[in-house]
Amino acid sequence: MLNSLDLEGSPQDTRVVVAMSGGVDSSVTAALLKAEGYDVVGVTLQLYDHGAATHRKGACCAGQDIYDARAVAERIGIPHYVLDYESRFKEMVIDRFADSYVAGETPVPCIECNQSIKFRDLLATARELGAKVLATGHYVASRPLAGGGRALYRAREEERDQSYFLFATTREQLEALRFPLGDKTKPQTRELARRFGLSVADKHDSQDICFVPSGRYTEVIERLKPGAAEPGDIVDLSGRVLGRHSGIIHFTVGQRRGLGIAAGHPLYVVRLDASSRRVVVGPREALRTSRMRLREVNWLGDDTIDHALCAGWHEVFVKVRSTRPPQPAWLSRGGAGIEVDLLDGEDGVSPGQACVFYDAAEGQARVLGGGFIQSAVAATHVPLVREARVAASGAERL
Repeated sequence: MLNSLDLEGSPQDTRVVVAMSGGVDSSVTAALLKAEGYDVVGVTLQLYDHGAATHRKGACCAGQDIYDARAVAERIGIPHYVLDYESRFKEMVIDRFADSYVAGETPVPCIECNQSIKFRDLLATARELGAKVLATGHYVASRPLAGGGRALYRAREEERDQSYFLFATTREQLEALRFPLGDKTKPQTRELARRFGLSVADKHDSQDICFVPSGRYTEVIERLKPGAAEPGDIVDLSGRVLGRHSGIIHFTVGQRRGLGIAAGHPLYVVRLDASSRRVVVGPREALRTSRMRLREVNWLGDDTIDHALCAGWHEVFVKVRSTRPPQPAWLSRGGAGIEVDLLDGEDGVSPGQACVFYDAAEGQARVLGGGFIQSAVAATHVPLVREARVAASGAERL
């Protein structure tokens, strides 16, 4: 079996910590590295009070998952530890999730968890345990660059690719992270689990937000932020009041159902105004976004983002939802920071979500970084920008 970690030296002399969630992906990761001869240590994070989520299908990091991770570790013969990260998870992920919803955003807590908990806190713990690298079961690839350092790439299987959730990973962290499943398909992973005799071979994948056992995130927000569900007006694009709502936390941009108002044509949530507690609705065409302003931008491309933008703009592909394919766009620096102009536009873009950059020159494979969407606007002058940039690039599409 090939060395899957791109590490020098003997595997027997190299300690690797594997983040074991109790699912099939991280379990196979641990089993693969153990079979390659690495000194593997399994670590499972206790992130929240399991309670009602213990036996709920679709919830991750719960009590059953800890039991499953321990069983896999025993099966493959590696030490296994459960670390209590509840307090830091609440502070860095759950509280920020609630704050973001109250501000009228649609957050992606998995990104914050990877950024602040797994690839910062757990990586530090791995180093304290004497590990050279931290390995996870994410479907994404990390490969060495010719000039030194490592780069992040999309997974082989497009529908499994998790690069959207890992854009905030830093270059320093990439040096110590490995993703052995990046070039595998899910059926291959499950077959490996059967070959290793793992009890989780046919276990369902986690799908929901792990700390929302009921599936109703608004209950979590109202418990953490009493008074967050203050009522307000539902208005159209002109400001005309169409009805009342019981709190903006119950709405997301692009939502059509559950608005509680009658109209002669379909209406969608176009934006949320937290300061005035207004839910603004309009026709589907009002959801179209051509430009986004980003915050907390992380750059993983060559040199610096300023160097990439030395011509004024930079051609990339971007994803604004984890389930949507990358689409052509331009990065530029505006007065308020990094801006993204979408060549074809996008529907239902919401502040709080991520915009992830991919290298147009590498067939959308390499991850160049990304940022969180601060605002989304339908810029009327974007067609002129598009015409000028297409002419400069000499192509109809990137």
